[in-house]
Amino acid sequence: MSEPAFDTVIRGGTVATASDVFSADLGILDGRIAAIGLDLAPGRREIDARGKLVLPGGIDSHAHIEQLSASGLMNADTWESATRSAALGGTTSVVAFAAQHVGMDLAKVVEDYTALAARGAVIEYAFHLIVADATEKALSRDIPALAKEGHLSLKAFMTYDRLRLADEALLDLMAAAKAVGALVCVHAENHGLIAFASRQLLKEGKTAPKYHAASHPRLSESEAFERVVRFSQYLDQPVMIFHVSTEEGAAILRRARGEGAKVYAETCPQYLFLTESDLDRPGLEGAKWMCSPPLREARDQEALWRALDLGDLQTVSSDHAPYRYDETGKLKAGPGATFKEIANGMPGLQMRLPLLFDAMVSGGRLGLKKFVEITATAPARIYGLSNKGSVAVGMDADLCLWDPDKRVTLSDDMVEDRTGFTPYAGRTLKGWPETVLRRGRVIVEGGTVTAEAGSGAPIRRR
Repeated sequence: MSEPAFDTVIRGGTVATASDVFSADLGILDGRIAAIGLDLAPGRREIDARGKLVLPGGIDSHAHIEQLSASGLMNADTWESATRSAALGGTTSVVAFAAQHVGMDLAKVVEDYTALAARGAVIEYAFHLIVADATEKALSRDIPALAKEGHLSLKAFMTYDRLRLADEALLDLMAAAKAVGALVCVHAENHGLIAFASRQLLKEGKTAPKYHAASHPRLSESEAFERVVRFSQYLDQPVMIFHVSTEEGAAILRRARGEGAKVYAETCPQYLFLTESDLDRPGLEGAKWMCSPPLREARDQEALWRALDLGDLQTVSSDHAPYRYDETGKLKAGPGATFKEIANGMPGLQMRLPLLFDAMVSGGRLGLKKFVEITATAPARIYGLSNKGSVAVGMDADLCLWDPDKRVTLSDDMVEDRTGFTPYAGRTLKGWPETVLRRGRVIVEGGTVTAEAGSGAPIRRR
């Protein structure tokens, strides 16, 4: 009796890419897609995908995992808990952060974060390097050496007292990135406007979480976007603007890209599905919905959906920033904390894809092919994630089988990460990831993660 032709055959599903939707079997061999066709030869394992959608595994290109904040607060997740939650939500690759703080050696920072990921990750991973201390060593020695190892994206903050780079330092970083062919990702908000607005609010006794939105004026985003675009044009250096939240910001991106600026941009589910009214809750409960930039208005949601449709925004990431709603996280400063003393960020790795699937595929907003494009294909292309993000012969067999008819009501007790809550509790979604494969190996089946800690591998970026 002859050996099976494939390790695994996914049989009878509807396959979708960013450009096509078709019925086919997939044959997987040695972790890659080896054949696409009808009535393929048997595999050692057969997966029945009749009635299911077979999509590329999601790529979440913006997540904070086992990361120390500039204020010294460790976020709630380990690499194991965060990536288990990602896998349950259909995500097979993540780009997280190796976070340098002032006084830290950048090369040592990357070494330390790499060790954490190697110990815990159950999906594949890469890093953006947060540069908060743009020293001569970091710019002229560390960044070139790390780029040769495949670390090809750098992150800069334009706000936060302990993280921000002033204009000249940001230009220095962008020039260093240009020299090695790296992408610069930017948290773009005007620091002075935020500091001024926050001071005024606190003076007036407006301290509750709901005032966090007013402390980050809309103009703080659009002004900073204008500067980043001009810096990019001046140096001819590509940039990625993270977590776009406003209608005005989206308009700046459209104009800049029309001028030929090398500007990419993303938004996040919180800006598509939540508004600043979610912050207005009794006591400090609104802290669960605090993130930066803050939640905005319904008109901004519509503008962001339109920007995705037009291609002015290319991806939707989670900006997963997990802090528990207790004294170890959001409430570290105690029951009388002001909005300035509460950790910013909300969990999102697990629910990103189901939320988007429900809106885009089940709800018909932008459709299945666009869903694949913004959640897998575009991030793979922009960040140089080799052999990821599509279903084609030779690609890594990172796949997710979706039940398009399954309805799930989100609740806090479903959460796999260590925050203990989801900001989307109570929403009923249609469409759910049921089986997830990482390089041909099933890592989620029947709502259970089957991969062991540390089984995820680093992605060599090009």
